[in-house]
Amino acid sequence: MIQLSGIDRIFQVGDETVFALKSVSLSVRTGEYIAVMGPSGSGKSTLLNIIGLLDRPTKGTYHLENIDTTDLNDNEQAMVRRNKIGFVFQFFHLVPRLTAAGNIELPLMLAGIDTHERKKRVTEALTSLGLSDRANHRPDQLSGGQRQRVAIARATVMRPKMILADEPTGNLDRASGNEVVQILEELNRSGISLIMVTHDPVLGDRALRKITMDDGNVVGDITKQ
Repeated sequence: MIQLSGIDRIFQVGDETVFALKSVSLSVRTGEYIAVMGPSGSGKSTLLNIIGLLDRPTKGTYHLENIDTTDLNDNEQAMVRRNKIGFVFQFFHLVPRLTAAGNIELPLMLAGIDTHERKKRVTEALTSLGLSDRANHRPDQLSGGQRQRVAIARATVMRPKMILADEPTGNLDRASGNEVVQILEELNRSGISLIMVTHDPVLGDRALRKITMDDGNVVGDITKQ
């Protein structure tokens, strides 16, 4: 599904050149459950942003389902991102003025999906994540765990092939975090690839494959038997 080959990501910060990723090569099969771990500044989020087509590598190639994404223009990358990738972030990134249902519906509207299909998918998402009674609540009227469930529903309502989660439990208490992880793992069991950045060793140990990064390099890649 994913093939990264010789990926560098270089930033210029004032007079300093920062190598966020250094010649990273990585393959991910469809349906894998991967935790990406390492200290702050090791390149975890940069790697996730490149896989999610939110950033471009300075050097190297990235193939997603046999598409060379490094040859795509911004609009083409946005279309691939919209149709194939769902994002779950630590701080939810919900639109404050929209209800739970409105936040979930937003990517469907942007994709031009007709009203009947949008309402059907939103209702299904709210029901499957136990949010039916919170459909008309704004984010500030929801708990942290409920907000993250809305974010997961929004990430999956376009039926992506892959979910990228950046510290999805980092802003939640342990009970809410466990609930969110179980939801993500259930989605993975349905066939969606799950790549999750986390500092939490307990959460990292739940993944079937653990990739460890340090100083822009992949220094460990272990798959459970």
